[in-house]
Amino acid sequence: MNTDERLALATRHTQEVVTEDELTALFESGSPSAYIGYAPTGEMHIGHFTTMRKLADFLEAGMDVTVLIADLHAHLDDEKSPFDLLDARTEYYKEAIRGMIEAAGADPADVNFVRGTDFELDEEYSLELYRMAAETTISRAQRAGSEVVRESDSPRLGGLLYPLMQTLDVDALDADIAYGGIDQRGIYMLSREILPDHGGEAPVCLFAPLLSGLTGGKMSASDESSKVNLNDAPEAVADKIQQAYCPQGEVEDNGVLEYLEYLVFPVLEESGEEIVVERPDEYGGDLVYEEYETLEADFLSGELHPADLKPGAASAISDVIDPIRTRLDEQPSLLREAYPEKYD
Repeated sequence: MNTDERLALATRHTQEVVTEDELTALFESGSPSAYIGYAPTGEMHIGHFTTMRKLADFLEAGMDVTVLIADLHAHLDDEKSPFDLLDARTEYYKEAIRGMIEAAGADPADVNFVRGTDFELDEEYSLELYRMAAETTISRAQRAGSEVVRESDSPRLGGLLYPLMQTLDVDALDADIAYGGIDQRGIYMLSREILPDHGGEAPVCLFAPLLSGLTGGKMSASDESSKVNLNDAPEAVADKIQQAYCPQGEVEDNGVLEYLEYLVFPVLEESGEEIVVERPDEYGGDLVYEEYETLEADFLSGELHPADLKPGAASAISDVIDPIRTRLDEQPSLLREAYPEKYD
């Protein structure tokens, strides 16, 4: 695989690359290392799967991949995870992420998993964090983390340390590339700005798009109807998709189409499968799609009606998450221990 092919694979289905020239140089010099960090807070859902699916592309492009389970971050961000649940939620996140990587067609054994407390309590890391805190204004830290850290009129100190620690994580993990959702952009632009003054190098940044919620607009972790959970039964998936915002001919804020574009079709492409939309013969019979662009064109033209799209999309989405659902169902203690208030 040449540099152009590796670059195309690594950047497909991303929203922004900072910068493509720097990424090209990394590929030309060898096998770059990439990392993504996840704070183990709420249950993982299909939005996470869309982001994690890219790791299969990274591995195929010959990149070294690390997943950071950022347990301290989960507690520092307004105590989204109680301290006594960090161990259980870390284990759940590891297993869910392994399931997503495998379902995307890659081998989770090829991914290095690291926990934040494995290195973020080291003396050298702590000293550099204090130096960085002394040099960074409160407003700069707040601005960097505004799309990630929970905001309030009286912010807690942990939320201000969060973007500084995420910056130091890049260097501590020796990552050439920082990968995450586009909501992470403010933090990684801070990293590119200040990390060279603290012994590191400005990372290349790859940002994944954030999916719209099924109810339209931004997906909400607290709104069950706006997302598909990884352990949702097929009936639950079908019900959520059936109720989803999906007006005829409208693409903007259409979570159903975004699930198909950024998750289902990329996964099916690896296995050479298609999406079949069943229709009665009097309405033209079944439609078969090998690529998203054709499906969207039919949706925009009116050839594909939402009433026909939704059952087909629900079936395809359910099939894609099925290996993860099975993995989690076989280990019920993971969710029970990580979220006792919901599963006990």
